[in-house]
Amino acid sequence: MLGPVILAASRSDRMRRLISAAPVTKQVVDRFIPGETVDDIVPIIEDLTGKGLELTMDVVGEDITTPEQATAARDAYLALIDRIKDLDLGPKVEMSVKLSMFGQALPGGHELALANVRPVVEAAAAIGTTVTLDAEDHTTLDSMFAIHEELRKDFPQTGCVIQAYLFRTEADARRLAASGSRVRLVKGAYKEPAEVAYQNKHEIDKAYVRILRTLMEGDGYPMVGSHDPRLISIAQELARTAGRKLDEYEFQMLYGIRSDEHLRLAAEGHRMRVYTAYGTDWYGYFMRRLAEKPANLRFFVRSMVTKG
Repeated sequence: MLGPVILAASRSDRMRRLISAAPVTKQVVDRFIPGETVDDIVPIIEDLTGKGLELTMDVVGEDITTPEQATAARDAYLALIDRIKDLDLGPKVEMSVKLSMFGQALPGGHELALANVRPVVEAAAAIGTTVTLDAEDHTTLDSMFAIHEELRKDFPQTGCVIQAYLFRTEADARRLAASGSRVRLVKGAYKEPAEVAYQNKHEIDKAYVRILRTLMEGDGYPMVGSHDPRLISIAQELARTAGRKLDEYEFQMLYGIRSDEHLRLAAEGHRMRVYTAYGTDWYGYFMRRLAEKPANLRFFVRSMVTKG
């Protein structure tokens, strides 16, 4: 029940100021966002890849208001790609981008976001990796899918994200599964109205399984974005039933959540990719992590009580 309340707070400037000012906040945020700069994050990349894990990197910050901020977001990703090139880790580290950060919500935003994200996709391809377009709220998805389709003309490995709680996603999955694209399936972490999205966890879980079956039986490359032990087991069974080898799909989980499970899956031979965010504009990302799972909220509140 608290999830929608927290998601509403993620858009509140007053709550942003309140939570950002709390002395304990940074300590708790560090659990999910392990750095603010490229220099901060390089040791994390080296540590995780050294343990047999792969990564997808997210430079946090989506609520931009000017074209200059969109350009700065592009440049931040290009700087990250340069560092990954220096580390010779291109094939193990991909990028996740939110098109809102590239100007999608500004006037002329569709064209602006495409123009800003294309150099990032090009630079990623040049070092042997790729980019996945993150899904945001339902009003942005037609634009995201159109940009995805356009980028795949030159960079067919470009991925995208679909969200199980949206009614439209089963149709989106059928279209994408037939295209050979890379598709990450998540439950969804935005506040969506009942007209477009399931509101009940049980219904969302059932939709997740239906959509995952479509992806596993299709021609694309499924990326299973979940920390739920039951869904992970179901994903393994669906993959076996579909005749997929271990390198023909992957699991993705967030940095700071179920780290032991990351290592267990990698040790079993699965491709396990850790979604790792960094940057200074962490608030919206952090609040969605709290909304996704009650345990995350309990961790935050307990830290506030014991450290405040």
